[in-house]
Amino acid sequence: MFDLAIIGAGPAGATLARLIGKNYKVLLVDKRSFSDIPGPFSAGKCCGGLLAPDAQRMLSELGLGLPKSVLQGPQLFVVKAIDIQQKIERYYQRHYINMDRQKFDSWLLSMVPSNVDTRLNCRFKSYSSEKGFFKLKFVQGDRNYVEETRILIGADGASSIVRSQTSHGSFFPNKYIALQEWVESNNSLPYFMSIFDKKITDYYCWTIPKGDYLVIGAALQPKKNTSERFKRLKEKLRSNGFQFGKTVWREGAYILRPMKTKHVLTGRDRIAFLGEAAGWISPSSAEGISYAFRSACALAEALHIAPDGFEKRYRKKTRNLRRNIFLKIMKSHFIFNPYLRKMVMSSGLQSVKLFRPKEGT
Repeated sequence: MFDLAIIGAGPAGATLARLIGKNYKVLLVDKRSFSDIPGPFSAGKCCGGLLAPDAQRMLSELGLGLPKSVLQGPQLFVVKAIDIQQKIERYYQRHYINMDRQKFDSWLLSMVPSNVDTRLNCRFKSYSSEKGFFKLKFVQGDRNYVEETRILIGADGASSIVRSQTSHGSFFPNKYIALQEWVESNNSLPYFMSIFDKKITDYYCWTIPKGDYLVIGAALQPKKNTSERFKRLKEKLRSNGFQFGKTVWREGAYILRPMKTKHVLTGRDRIAFLGEAAGWISPSSAEGISYAFRSACALAEALHIAPDGFEKRYRKKTRNLRRNIFLKIMKSHFIFNPYLRKMVMSSGLQSVKLFRPKEGT
């Protein structure tokens, strides 16, 4: 019998396991292998691999510094925003850390205490509620097995199986499909680019330089010709002067976009949710790593007091986080309104001008 089972070993799950692993008997499960050799259920995390300032701040509060092996060039200090339909572009100073997301997740997992029972390449199937505990079903390789736990934590992302099987988890945030292609590129752009085009998506698209490659991505509404819309994005980039070669890798995943605070579910009845599984993700930028850290810290604090009543304490400790989500929702309505966006971008407010020496000087 485990005190606590965490489904999902991403930033939220691994951080919680690290913070409470010495005080509880913990089971940590993830379907990924966290190695260069994929396992039977393993899939790379579809993520741009940019560490935003809020996530950097959380790393500093956790007393962590990124190892060199996690970093990936070039490092980016400027965001280029393009409104394709309104033909406006601006540059804004932002301090992102460009990193390898798989190596980042593996680094966080490496800090989990050895006494935590960590099982990779292991897929969570379902759970049933018994008197005072949960019975969990897993499959690993060709083996099906059952474990028991007193507390269940869903940290399994946008497609959370734990949340989907929880009766009070039916109110899900809006789901988008994030598609990314890694394409060959000889022209390394020194900036992250966010692209707005309502004919492609009501959210946004992006490009991120990664060494010899350029990552082209878009958050698209499901069941609305996603492949065709992504193809249209690439065509529009080319018509706007962007040069890139053949696609070497394509990946996709669901991402959540909470547009109401009630889309966020912290849990109850000895079940709690962390990170994107709870709905902790920015509806304006889709940044989720800082929320993963903050929700894991809040739950760890709630559990350090005592296991009994942790659900109410966790909800109380995430009050400011819910307020932050509300403000991001308001910001999202502003950013993704074409008229308001045009007004802000045309004004040049907080934008920077890139220095380009004049010819002949």
